[in-house]
Parts: sequence; structure tokens; C-alpha cells
Amino acid sequence: MLEKPGRHYKLTLIILLGTLLTGCSTPTPQIEPAPHPTATAVSEVEEPAPDLTPDTTPDTGPTLNATDTPFILFLDETVPEDLFTQVLPANITIADSLPASAWLGPAENAPEGEITFTATRVYALVAPFPTLMDDVSLRALRVLWRGHTIEPLASITKLYVPDHIAPILDLRWGKHSPKTIQTYQTRPEVETLWEENSWALLPFDSLDPQVKVISVDGVSPLHKDFTPEGNPLVIQYHLISTSATSQPATVDNLQSIRAAIQPTNRDPNKMTTLIMTGVTALVRATAAKMEEKGVLYPGEEIAEWLTAADLTHISNEVSFYEACPPPDPHNRMLLFCSDPKYIELFASVGADIIELTGNHNNDSLYVYGKDVVPFTLDLYDFYGMQYFGGGRNLAEAQSPLVINHNGNQIAFLGCNAPGPDFAWATEGQGGAAPCGDYQWMVDEIAQLRQQDILPIVTFQYYEDYYNFAASHHSTDFGRIAEAGAVIVNGSQAHRPKAMAFGAETYIDYGLGNLFFDQMGIIDDYGNQILQTRWEKIQRHTFYDGKHLSTEILTAILEDYAQPRPMTENERHIFLEEIFTASGWESR
Repeated sequence: MLEKPGRHYKLTLIILLGTLLTGCSTPTPQIEPAPHPTATAVSEVEEPAPDLTPDTTPDTGPTLNATDTPFILFLDETVPEDLFTQVLPANITIADSLPASAWLGPAENAPEGEITFTATRVYALVAPFPTLMDDVSLRALRVLWRGHTIEPLASITKLYVPDHIAPILDLRWGKHSPKTIQTYQTRPEVETLWEENSWALLPFDSLDPQVKVISVDGVSPLHKDFTPEGNPLVIQYHLISTSATSQPATVDNLQSIRAAIQPTNRDPNKMTTLIMTGVTALVRATAAKMEEKGVLYPGEEIAEWLTAADLTHISNEVSFYEACPPPDPHNRMLLFCSDPKYIELFASVGADIIELTGNHNNDSLYVYGKDVVPFTLDLYDFYGMQYFGGGRNLAEAQSPLVINHNGNQIAFLGCNAPGPDFAWATEGQGGAAPCGDYQWMVDEIAQLRQQDILPIVTFQYYEDYYNFAASHHSTDFGRIAEAGAVIVNGSQAHRPKAMAFGAETYIDYGLGNLFFDQMGIIDDYGNQILQTRWEKIQRHTFYDGKHLSTEILTAILEDYAQPRPMTENERHIFLEEIFTASGWESR
């Protein structure tokens, strides 16, 4: 357990950092920290004795540059350790009482003076991943803070809160109650939250995909339109130049402090949102509806979800073919092609990344003797859409797609396990990358991780219509997770399947359909399965080179072609089934 931050924490945090300097600054004398835990007060620091030699006049001390002038900074007790990311010059001394040349602390406690810099810390309210609730009111959160519970938070055992922000929230919401609030120095383990059914406040940049971010009054730091101003879970720290000392702050002094502070732990320029979806096949009844109601019709109800992301993934199982016949909603032959004009649907929903692992990607080769993969990829190129998991030949199909967005390096890698043979790429034919024994993917993932690239791997796996993961799913998906993939998805499922977590991996054994006409099916045993209408759409958040969060958006198919967002009741029923299939208890 770490020592509780206090006066001695402030000395060790900053003065110890003063033993090193930033690479661009001029070296300055090193300051040894005071013996811990007893710190020397600023007023007790002795001036060094002059160096006296015969026949010389004693000096009054060394001549100091502007940046070397002794400078006193007051550091409030609530300032978190990781607010500082760089070292401070050695001439800056940390005080534990006023007066001081400058003051750093939360806006709520700020003294009079000029605000010269503001740092922002964003916190997120999180719950165990299999939590049904998506949003909570600030009123309910404040009631919990004071030791009482109201619906919908009656089942929450406790709320873990960083101890350095508890005093600030006390000022905002009233004194917290130890009955419901547990302050912490070391953040609780994810397993603890799951076991206790407890929630936590976590710094945004330290989120974990195994917890679910709960919005407060409809606002979440995961959302692209999030603004920190006025948010109840955002803390502002002011650097203030005071006038209560004979040594006022200089521009150089203040600049040295500002350079050492992390301005925010939620910088939009370090953030990437990614949407990933399940099966798309613009054929049969879906294509017929597009001919009747317009090419863009399938995406109209969910376009906002897809276009709001930085990157949007579509797994399109069927290639485009210029001579494709008109769609037949009653066609029972499972060999497909799509009219090239249908690509406008992808453009309208902001598709950036097309997955090519589908087992219908080259049906036209079998039916018409025409390899349509090159034409399809030329069409994607024309629309500026990148692709992976397939290609004009085997080498291209097996090559990862690497995207660098806002400093987040993400690689997409995919393969097709079941075939058929004419769907697989060869040295001279287009198609999907065959999975084989998966070793080539394991090797590729290792190389990507060595380059600090985060691999996302998708399978066109063996199709089924149950919602749980069988042993072969766990084996094959687990092998890729252990190799180092951060996300492993099954792109084959027409019915959404279970999920799992590896040590550093989110695994989804099947997202279900996106744009495909299955309003229900009769399986091989005569069972009617309506869950083919259910759809998972994943929204992932990456930040500063790390996978921070996975959100599950839920939709239901209407009119054989158009998914719409589920109602709250539909969503709860769907999630309860999927969580149960995953071996998780719904919260």
C-alpha cells in the first residue's frame, strides 16, 4: 500500500524529481531530499557558508540567473501524483504552507491571485462489464455519496473513489459516508468490482475494457462530444501566481512548472474511437428493399452511431459484380453477388475499413467463372476505403492493415477458417486469407506487438446458431488472444454469441448480423430462432496507445433490411441472454 499523500509526498514527488532535468534545460545544482518522513520547513533552510580564502573579500553567495532564483511553490494536498509528468528545476522549493510565490491546487480551494495555468483531470464512473444500466442521474450518485441508496443504485455495495479527489467532491456534494464510499490510494482490481458488484471512479486514461463506463445524466467521457466544463466528475487544478511573498513568480518559474504538469488526462488528439460490426450481405431481401426504398435505406436508423466514430468497420461478405442479376428475396441458392451501386450505403455510414474474410467473397468465380475480387477492391480504393483479411492474392490477403490515428497504431488482421476453397486467396486468385493452422497469424501478431502496434483479429469462423462458445471457439480464439491481440472477433455469426476476456484481450465469439435479411430462421432441428434479428455493434476507445474501453451498442433488424436501436427493455433482454451465455451474472 502506498503512503497516503501529504506534506512529505509533496517533497518527495517534486524535489526528488528535481535530481533530473528535462533534456532541453540547462543543468542546475542537484537538491537532495530531506530525510523522510521529516521534511525541513522552507524557513529553516540554511544559506551555504561563503568560501573564505586569505586576502579575499567574502562573497555574499553565487550570482543566480532568473531561472535559478529560489522560488516557493505551495502544493495542495489534493494534487494527484501523476499530475506531474516531467521534472521541476532544482531551484523550485515545495512549501506546505502559505505564503508562497505560486499555488497549485483544485479550483475549489484557490486563493486570490492570477490564474496562469489550468490542468484538467477527467474521471469516469465505472461498473462491472456485465452491468445492464447505462446511465445514472447525478442526483442518485449524490445520494449514494451521502450514505443512502435509491433505485437504480440500491444493489451497489460501495463506490471506490480516489482519496485525493474525495475532499473536493465533499465540497461539491457534502461529506461522504464511509458506509457507501471507499476511498483508495491503489485502485481496486477489476475482479474486486465484479465480485463485490461495486463501482468506482477511475481516471479516464486508466480505464480498462473489463469495466463499463456509466454515463451521468447522459454524459460520458467516451463520447466524442464530451466537454469537461461544468462536468461533475472533472477536477480543475489552477496554478496561481500569488502576491503574498517578497519573491513573486517569474515567467520562467511559471513556465517550468507548467512544463512539468500534464494538462489533461483526456486529450482528444490522443483518442481514437472504432466501430466494429458483424455480418453484412447486401443480397436477397435486403437488396430487394434497397431497390424499393433506396440504397441508403438500411443505414438510416443507426447511421449516427457509425458516422460518429473515427474509424468504422464493415465485414462485407459478398463482393460486387457489374453483371450481378437483380436481387431475388426468395432465392434459396447460397451463392451471392451485389450490385456495385450498393457501395453507396457504406459511404453513407462512414465506412473506413472493410473486412474481406467472408465465405461468399468470390461466389461469382464459382457461378460465373469470374474472379470479382479485383473489381471489388478497385471499387473500395476509389471510395477511399481500406481493407484487410482478403486481397487480390494470398500475400495481400495475409498482410495486416496498419492505421495510425491520433498516435494510436492499430493493425487489422483477418482470415477465413471454413472456406469454401474458391473463397480463399491463392498466389494468382483473389479471395480471403485462409486461417490454416493460425500459426502465421500468431507470428504476425508477435511482430506487430514488437512495434508497439495493437492487433485486432477477426475470423470468418464456422457458422452455428447457438449463443454460447463451444470448446473449439475457446481454443482458437484463445490462442489468438494469448498471442497478443487486443480484440478478437468472430465475424461469421448470424446470431450474437458470448463474450470473454483474456488477460489483455476482449473476445467476442460473434456479433450477429448488421445488414442482412435474417428476420428469423428454422435451424436443423426445427427450432425457430428469432435472435438473428439481434445485433451487437462494438464501440472501442483507444487512448495514448492503449485500448481503454469496449461499449456494446444493440440493434434489432426490421423490414428484412434496416436495423434500429433497441428499446431499453429489448436491450436488457438481449444483454441478459448474452451475459448468461458468457458465464456472467447480469448486474
